[in-house]
Amino acid sequence: MKLQIIAAAALALAAMAPAQANEALAKKYACMACHVVKGAKTVGPAYADVAKKYAGQKDIEAKLVEKVKKGGTGVWGQVPMPPNSSVPDADVHTLVKWILSIK
Repeated sequence: MKLQIIAAAALALAAMAPAQANEALAKKYACMACHVVKGAKTVGPAYADVAKKYAGQKDIEAKLVEKVKKGGTGVWGQVPMPPNSSVPDADVHTLVKWILSIK
């Protein structure tokens, strides 16, 4: 019984690790200065709202990766999102996958 509880706790922690790691990545690149994970829009939309808006859309990951890299305006209001061209492509893909997974 104790072994089952320990195994369940380990699985729960392992499931949480990617979410925490990706939030840490968002903080590393200052994404959290304009975005929150859940809640009211700050400067930019909450990531949960982004995930909801684009849920199920074909090829959305590639489109959002491009938007993060190049920046943009008009989709969520008139405040522009600056380009993030210095963020490595692998990290942008990781961040976009994480954002789209938020429920």
